[in-house]
Amino acid sequence: MNTPEERLKQLGLELPEVAKPVAAYVPAVRTGNHVYTSGQLPFVDGRLPKTGKVGAEVTAEEAKELAQQCALNAIAAVKAEIGDLSAVRRVVKVVGFVASAPDFTGQPAVVNGASELLGKVFGDAGSHARSAVGVAALPLDAPVEVEMIVEVA
Repeated sequence: MNTPEERLKQLGLELPEVAKPVAAYVPAVRTGNHVYTSGQLPFVDGRLPKTGKVGAEVTAEEAKELAQQCALNAIAAVKAEIGDLSAVRRVVKVVGFVASAPDFTGQPAVVNGASELLGKVFGDAGSHARSAVGVAALPLDAPVEVEMIVEVA
């Protein structure tokens, strides 16, 4: 069986450096057998590739790709906390926030970008409970933010 790191490599993805917090918090916290990530924005090399509302300045497909980047950033935060992604037993919960134009209702499809990546990286252990929430605005005018809870060995 491939490790999560090997699956990432097969997908052509590399874990980024953990994004520096934009306020007074830490990227992830472990308590007992769970790691909770803070909300992860879709930073790439320290910047947001797109800003604005989904359904206005950002298309749903672009937002789905940004949600995948958020999940990749969350995976990096988990790895920084536990050292080895093979210790992840299960992705328990994902919450995705989508900065939405008033008439945009496709939040679940956007957050699928994160959910699908987690399934590819962690296999069956990547199946999770989830919420996809439309919001008026996110920090730094980001279109998407994703947080997750994982169970670890």
